[in-house]
Amino acid sequence: MNHTTSAAAPQRTDAPVPGAGLSGFPRRSMLAVLVCWLLVVFDGYDLIVYGTVQGSLINDTGWGLTKATAGTIGSMAFIGMMIGAVFAGRMSDTWGRRRTIIGCAIVFSVFTIFCAFAPSAPVFGGLRLLAGIGLGGLVPSANALVAELVPEKWRSTIATLMMSGVPIGGSIAALVGIPLIPAFGWPVMFLVAVVALVVVIPLGLRYLPETLAAKPAGAAVSAAKESVGFGSLLRAPYLGTSLLFAFGTLVTLFAWYGLGTWLPNLMQLAGYNLGSALTFALALNLGAVAGSVLTAWAGTRFGPIPTAIAAAAVAAVALVVLVTGPPVAVVYFMLVLAGVGTHGTQCLIIAAVASHYPAHLRGTALGWALGVGRIGAVAAPQAGGLLLAAGLGVNSNFLAFAGAAAAAAVLIAAVGIKIKKSTAVGVSNV
Repeated sequence: MNHTTSAAAPQRTDAPVPGAGLSGFPRRSMLAVLVCWLLVVFDGYDLIVYGTVQGSLINDTGWGLTKATAGTIGSMAFIGMMIGAVFAGRMSDTWGRRRTIIGCAIVFSVFTIFCAFAPSAPVFGGLRLLAGIGLGGLVPSANALVAELVPEKWRSTIATLMMSGVPIGGSIAALVGIPLIPAFGWPVMFLVAVVALVVVIPLGLRYLPETLAAKPAGAAVSAAKESVGFGSLLRAPYLGTSLLFAFGTLVTLFAWYGLGTWLPNLMQLAGYNLGSALTFALALNLGAVAGSVLTAWAGTRFGPIPTAIAAAAVAAVALVVLVTGPPVAVVYFMLVLAGVGTHGTQCLIIAAVASHYPAHLRGTALGWALGVGRIGAVAAPQAGGLLLAAGLGVNSNFLAFAGAAAAAAVLIAAVGIKIKKSTAVGVSNV
C-alpha cells in the first residue's frame, strides 16, 4: 500500500477551513498565518536569548554556575519543549489547533517573564522548563493549522517560510542583546515576552480559526478515531518513515540548538568580546533566515527531501571549515552557511512531514518528529558544556555539531529511499 498518497485520496481529510479556497489564499487565512509566524518568532528569540545571557549568568549572578552547569540550565527549556511538542501535537489533533496554540503561547509568555525575576539557578531552570513546554507545543500546532489554511500547492513553501520566524527571532535576540545587556543587565532580555502576552496573543484570539481534522463519514468514523495517535505512527505503513523523520530531526536540532546556545560563549572563549560574539550569532541567524527563503524555493522546485540532504551537507562542511581557523571574514561566511544548512534542513523536514501524513495524523506526526527531535536540543547544550569542561576546546563543539549535520544528511537520504520504495510498491499494486 502506498501511504504517501493517502492525504491526496479522493476522500480529502485536509480540506481548508471555510473561506480558504483551493486556488486562493484569502485575507483572513493570511492573517492567521502571520499570527502563527509571529508566535514562531518568539520560539527563535527564546533559542538565542539564553545564549546571549549565558556569560552574564555565569559571571554576574553569583549563582555559582560553571560551563557544565550552565549547559544543564540551557537544556531545561529544551526538555520542556520536548514535552510540549509531543503532547500539544496530539492535543491539537483532538481539541483543535486554535485552543492549543493560544494556550501554549500564554504558558511560554508568562513563564519567560518570570525568568527575569528568578532568585536562583534552580528556580531559573524550572521556569525555563515550564516556558519550554509552551514553546515546544506551539510549533507543531501552528504548522498543523497553517497546513490546513493554505492551498495544497503552497503547503510545503509556506511551512518552510513559517519557520523563518525562528532565526528572525534569534536575530532580534542577538541585536537587542548588544545594547540592552550592558545597559540594563540580563533580566531585561526575558521581559521581551511581554510583547507576546499583550500584543500577539490577542491577535491570535481574533484571527486564528478553530479547526479539527475532518473525519470520514459513516462507517469510517470509528476506524479514523482508532488511527489517530502515536500508535498509528509506529506501525505499518508509517513506522520506518516516522522513525527516520524523528531521528533526522533529533540530529538536526542537536546541531542547530547547540550552535544557538553556545556560539556567543564559544566566540568569547576564542578571544572576541561580547559585542563581537553576538555579531557572530547574528550571522548564524541571518544565514538561517536566508536559508528559510532559499530552501522554500528549492524545496518547491526539487522536493523537500533532496533539498534537505544538500542543506545538511552544506552545514557539515561549513562547520568543519571553522575548525581550520580561517580569517574572520571566512568565519562569518561559514556561520551564514551553517545557519542556512542547519535551520534550512529543519524547515524542510517539517515541510516533508506536513506533506507526507494525512490530515488526521498531521499534528500528531509533527509533534512526534519535533518531540523526539527535542532530545537533540536537550543534549546539545549539555554536550557543549561537557566538551568545554573536559578541556577539549572550542573546536570540539564545532566538530560535534558538524557530525550531527552529516548524520542528518544520511538519515534524510534514507527517508527518501524508503518513500521511493513505498511509492514503487503502491504503483505496482495499482
